Amino acid sequence: MAGAEEPAGRQSELEPVVSLVDVLEEDEELENEACAVLGGSDSEKCSYSQGSVKRQALYACSTCTPEGEEPAGICLACSYECHGSHKLFELYTKRNFRCDCGNSKFKNLECKLFPDKAKINSGNKYNDNFFGLYCICKRPYPDPEDEIPDEMIQCIVCEDWFHGRHLGAIPPESGDFQEMVCQACMKRCSFLWAYAAQLAVTKVTTEDDGLVLNVDGVGDQEVIKTENGAHQDNALEEDVPEHGKAVVKEVKAEQTNEPCTSSSSESDLQKAFQNQRLNTESQSGCRLQELKVKQFIKKDTATYWPLNWRSKLCTCKDCMKMYGDLDVLFLTDEYDTVLAYENKGKVDQATDRRDPLMDTLNSMNRVQQVELICEYNDLKTELKDYLKRFADEGTVVKREDIQQFFEEFQSKKRRRVDGMQYYCS
Repeated sequence: MAGAEEPAGRQSELEPVVSLVDVLEEDEELENEACAVLGGSDSEKCSYSQGSVKRQALYACSTCTPEGEEPAGICLACSYECHGSHKLFELYTKRNFRCDCGNSKFKNLECKLFPDKAKINSGNKYNDNFFGLYCICKRPYPDPEDEIPDEMIQCIVCEDWFHGRHLGAIPPESGDFQEMVCQACMKRCSFLWAYAAQLAVTKVTTEDDGLVLNVDGVGDQEVIKTENGAHQDNALEEDVPEHGKAVVKEVKAEQTNEPCTSSSSESDLQKAFQNQRLNTESQSGCRLQELKVKQFIKKDTATYWPLNWRSKLCTCKDCMKMYGDLDVLFLTDEYDTVLAYENKGKVDQATDRRDPLMDTLNSMNRVQQVELICEYNDLKTELKDYLKRFADEGTVVKREDIQQFFEEFQSKKRRRVDGMQYYCS
């Protein structure tokens, strides 16, 4: 019949049903995420005075520095105070950055929090993220034209964000990894392939006994074997054919100038290889050299790393120099990780967070405290009874239902107040 209301069951089929528990859990999750990302940054003071901050929440202002202009980044406090009504790109966190707000890159804006800035911050690094573009596909996020559901993962070296499907190796399904290094950064920091064989979540396997094991993922791969474990990147760039076991054996044969034609020669080669590795480990004192003695596979893919993998990196003099030359010394800093930053934010927020109800109660006298507690209990009881009716009938609570409840509650409160009698002694 036209105009007739639909049965309650039919309404619940048409409208998404969200329980109060769902709402509270989602709210708590969002609050925890905000604490993690923003908790380690100051929301009231511009971070410029701190110099290049080890890690902080950053934003880019499309209104002030649109694409075609010089890229610039602003701190959390400036995003609120100086760019509150502007179009901003949220950059999550970045390392070793100094706030640009109001410097020479901003032609028509002066920072309200720290106007006395240098014209430019030469130590800052920028990429396409500062114009709202991400990944090798250089697309915005969220992308209105991309209908493929995918997650974005940040590379811990270049700090760009990538679609999981554009990394050459599918992210582990369990999500059981802490950090990711993208394809380009693995190519630039090729020493990491030696570590990936031992530490990566999706193992880039080693070869010890004449076998090269299969490696998950897509992309080109090459078998790498270094003779002396030297620190130069070109030691990892040897051209080795890709033909499985036989090739590995041929590589070993070339190193000893012996033909590989029998099982006895194979055994001798394996022993020689083990002795070479033991000698290198005992003489070098360098973990990277020890790993480079082993056979490992280098691929054109990203790699995924577990918690605390950085602590396994060698910190000998030669390796530290190599990190410096590649501008990746931060890999040896345990406080550089996003996890360390997020944990600090959560701790700081937990320390500063206070219950507003308790703060209000503490500011009142005894009589006011009793009245507020009574009002709170009345509200809780009436709201519980009101929502119980919906639960019993199996109907959905809508926004207008909640509005109606509070209107009626306020009306009852006014009637109680108006009907009170006051006595003067």
